Amino acid sequence: MQTTRRLAVPVMMLLVTTAVAGPASATTKVPECGALAGLKIPASVMSLPTTGGRVTAAAATTAVVSGKTIRFCQVDADLFPVDPAAPAIKMRLDLPSEWNHRALMFGGGGYNGTIPDPASNVPFGPVDQPVPLARGYATFASDSGHQQNPASPPSLDGSFGANDEALTNFAAGDALKKTLDASRFLIRRAYAATPTEVFFSGGSTGGREALNVAQRWPTAFDGVISAFPAWNNLAEILDLGYLTRIMSRPGAFPGVDKQTLLYTSVIAACDGLDGLRDNIVSNPGACHFDPRSLRCPGGTDTGPACLSDLQIGSVTAMSSPFRWPYRVASGETQYPGFPFLSGADMRTPFLGFGTTAPANPMPVTSGYGMQYWDQWVKYFLTRNPQQNSLDIDPRHPGKWLGRISALSTIEDRNNADLGPFARAGGKLILLHGAADELVSPYSTSDYYERVRATVGPRATDAFLKYYVVPGANHANFGTPAVAASWDSLSALERWVDRGQPPANPVVTDTAHARTRPLCAYPDWPRYRGGDPALASSFTCTH
Repeated sequence: MQTTRRLAVPVMMLLVTTAVAGPASATTKVPECGALAGLKIPASVMSLPTTGGRVTAAAATTAVVSGKTIRFCQVDADLFPVDPAAPAIKMRLDLPSEWNHRALMFGGGGYNGTIPDPASNVPFGPVDQPVPLARGYATFASDSGHQQNPASPPSLDGSFGANDEALTNFAAGDALKKTLDASRFLIRRAYAATPTEVFFSGGSTGGREALNVAQRWPTAFDGVISAFPAWNNLAEILDLGYLTRIMSRPGAFPGVDKQTLLYTSVIAACDGLDGLRDNIVSNPGACHFDPRSLRCPGGTDTGPACLSDLQIGSVTAMSSPFRWPYRVASGETQYPGFPFLSGADMRTPFLGFGTTAPANPMPVTSGYGMQYWDQWVKYFLTRNPQQNSLDIDPRHPGKWLGRISALSTIEDRNNADLGPFARAGGKLILLHGAADELVSPYSTSDYYERVRATVGPRATDAFLKYYVVPGANHANFGTPAVAASWDSLSALERWVDRGQPPANPVVTDTAHARTRPLCAYPDWPRYRGGDPALASSFTCTH
């Protein structure tokens, strides 16, 4: 445990506490919320530029969380920008009465713009264990420095991107460190002590934020859980823009019936490659489904039982690497494509590829990624809300190339040298669903291999564990083949506290009452015989 990172600061005592003997100790009284209300947060406590902050509300709260009645002080605060035209960072901190002397920060999702619930769980978290707040963690999160338009679909308001400070707070992650610094200040004021350990947990955009804090501030967090991270955000956006244009062609978009045909055909072809037919493609590396096997006679659309040539082209483009013929400053050269030919489902509500083709204006029934691209073009790239995003070609961006390159340095959080994080004692658990339809698992595997090549295989294994979950999609959204559940937080605690890395972890599929071994990448679970609902009937292999 890296206690050398934590320096106690004498402050005004707001509550009576027991002697601090480590993470198992607990306070005996709820923090006096009234003493926190209106409190100024000095700019000097934050390592990045702000004009300070202020607690806007503080309320003593009793709630049932994870089936347990807990008392905590809920603190809301604003962190003020340097640019008067930029929005404030809005944050929330929950301070439990029975504090375990740990703190945990949650990452966001999509374009952020709302504060994640500090009483929520970690990504792919266990349903039969308490959430972090109910375990005694002081938990906190922010909206990353802008407020979403309530009329927008979830997390798809990119209008903040027109302001440079708001853009940097979100895309470069500056809001993460500002929120951490402010939260540590408030925790000290509340408990008269600093946390013995600070963890970070997030998925998707939050997963990128998790990797970002390990890259940029390697001594700030003792442990990090990064799930399905969109770490190379600019690279993925370019691929999504390419796919948006491909599918906007008349007849090229595969409707829901075609999406169903593709998914059921892939499962039928690849399900048994792991030794068991269970509706899970556990060995996606061996799945090489050819969509041309579903070709309509003559290549023209003749109904729901086949794919036209244009639709086969769209499916192939979604599932193939996208490379652009120019350089960007981040150094990225491609995005690896999505696993729609090895088990991902295009029909996932909202997060999939939608029920209607992309168009201008962009329909809310189009795919999440298509809407994401549309907002990015309007507010990040051109900063023209009237811009038709279908007119921008990611392969040949013309006058927008310089802006794309500049944005890549902000949005691609691709520093693979996690050596400073490892040397500071940090531990990282990396997770991704093999059937993710929104952020490619191939991309996470790429980043993992870069870390191994940079830090070294043995050194990487000592601080980073990476697991690909067969059948799991993006954030257990909709009705996935596997609704993944694993107590990664307890595993991280044991690793940080006792130096015990995860050993033979087991993931539970809560939708189908079955378990599987959680195999370290590149291994996958092969059925060897016995009860197919039990992890013990499988072995990790590659």
